[in-house]
Amino acid sequence: MLRLASSWVWDFWIADDGDRYHLFFLKASRALLDPDRRHWRATIGHATSTDLVTWTEHADALIPDDSPAFDDLATWTGSVIRQDDGTWRMFYTAVSRAEGGINQRISSVVSDDLFTWRREPGRHVLEPDARWYETADDRQWPDQAWRDPWVFRARDGWHMLITARANHGEPDDRGVIGHATSDDLTEWTVQPPLSEPGSGFGHIEVVQTAVVDGRPVGLFSCLASELARDRRAEDPVGGVWAFPTDDLAGPFDIGAAYRITDERLYVGRLVQDRVGRWQLLAFRNNDEHGGWVGEITDPQPVSWVDGRLDVGDPSLAEALQTRVTS
Repeated sequence: MLRLASSWVWDFWIADDGDRYHLFFLKASRALLDPDRRHWRATIGHATSTDLVTWTEHADALIPDDSPAFDDLATWTGSVIRQDDGTWRMFYTAVSRAEGGINQRISSVVSDDLFTWRREPGRHVLEPDARWYETADDRQWPDQAWRDPWVFRARDGWHMLITARANHGEPDDRGVIGHATSDDLTEWTVQPPLSEPGSGFGHIEVVQTAVVDGRPVGLFSCLASELARDRRAEDPVGGVWAFPTDDLAGPFDIGAAYRITDERLYVGRLVQDRVGRWQLLAFRNNDEHGGWVGEITDPQPVSWVDGRLDVGDPSLAEALQTRVTS
């Protein structure tokens, strides 16, 4: 487990260099006292491990830029890929002071070694296209949803899956998986969403797709408070969700999603260990009393049960052991 004495940690993503796993995560000081204040103080931390269990913390990977800049307030969730030249590119979510954090944008930084990251001159910034997506100007939600880029390569090039909202439908039921494509990882073209609104989710956070034991599957997270009214009335519990798919690049039927953990865990990530077994990591969201926790779990094996992805004990309560890094 990753638990930091000085900081809360929450959303995270993983890069594997072949020798070590690199964990990148959102973090904010516990001196804030109120965890709800963490979002506007978020930086991107970094830790490494050889077994996905014991982590060594390193210097932060990325902090907000100097003002004025589109990412001068906070840096949020993203993903890391290895480029063809052997360097690494981290995609991340950015919010600015000038807009009070309402507008969300996506950009990237590069690294030779996964430790030191640099912003490039003339950085490209990706924003929602109003032809398909809700924007800050017409939003029916507290903020503009355009975040959590998950980038991967398919046969036809690079794809990015994005937490987004459609520009039509009931205000509480507009969550969709946004989409962009690229040939070179720097210039991106926004595409129509890969799912439809009306699937029961106000937003579809931190999407990941993977092929687990030969079967493609997708993950996302949504809290009960962000479920659409009809879905919440039927089953008022949020958490980590899985959905079936035939293709990692969609389209996706989010109406067929099923919950694999409750809200004690959030932002589930699938990763293969060194012997090829698929594991789920997540961050501990709420404790048994409903208090916010802010630490990352040990890996738990996943398997297929009756055609659905299963993690056994959704709460992982018996498996959690604290390892405070220094």
